[in-house]
Amino acid sequence: MKINSIHFGEIEFEENLIIQFSEGIIGFEKLQKFLLINNNNGLFLWLTSIDEPDIVFPLFAVEALYNNFPQVEGFETFGIVKLDREPGNITINLKSPVYISEKTKNGFQRIIDSDNYPINYNLFKNE
Repeated sequence: MKINSIHFGEIEFEENLIIQFSEGIIGFEKLQKFLLINNNNGLFLWLTSIDEPDIVFPLFAVEALYNNFPQVEGFETFGIVKLDREPGNITINLKSPVYISEKTKNGFQRIIDSDNYPINYNLFKNE
């Protein structure tokens, strides 16, 4: 299978790499099939829509920030990143993380009912 993205160009992939989000991502509920792309920059992964390949969510592994962040067994936890030209303004959404199982190829997003996890956690100023 192939998709063409303005961010990554033509991407060829096997169907078994598709991650199914049965409820989509908040605000993008109709998009339910994604690829998780690692472009070897080491900092972010890119959750790319199969149906609309120009829609891409940069992800950051939450475990790099918190040891006791709410986990779901069998799933890795990611925050969606809001990028900015100025690195000091890059934030990560910890309030509604994305959970992905590489094994089952399923994912979902959950809103955490706690003030401990902000929507705009500054990725570089809070080190």
